[in-house]
Amino acid sequence: MVKNAPQALSEAQQEIMEIIWDRGEISVSEVWDVLRERRDVARNTVQTMIVRIEQKGWIEHRSIGRTFVYKAVQPRTTTLRQRLDDLMSAAGRGAAEALVTALLEDASLTKDAADRIRDMIDEAEQRNKKKKKGNR
Repeated sequence: MVKNAPQALSEAQQEIMEIIWDRGEISVSEVWDVLRERRDVARNTVQTMIVRIEQKGWIEHRSIGRTFVYKAVQPRTTTLRQRLDDLMSAAGRGAAEALVTALLEDASLTKDAADRIRDMIDEAEQRNKKKKKGNR
């Protein structure tokens, strides 16, 4: 499980978070307008979901007059880490290596992406070395 992560989001809450991440700051009415283009949804439903998302620690609000404007306090990567943790738990031992292998075998992997992955692996190895030295 991701350390200090907020409670997991439902699929509908995740959709709202995607809108908030895309817009930066947004009101309930603006979220509702975006969602109404996709499907029929009541404004009160959107407002209730936003309140619950805030209670879970994903967003915060500020007041502009009588309107609350919401912004993310958790990055998109938090949801990705949570989903990866869930996948790893479900798949069991060796899941991390199998996942990376599957990603690397993807034919659409560009040289630039491969280089960035190599850099991330190098950085992770350096962090792990520092942690091991600190634990001695």
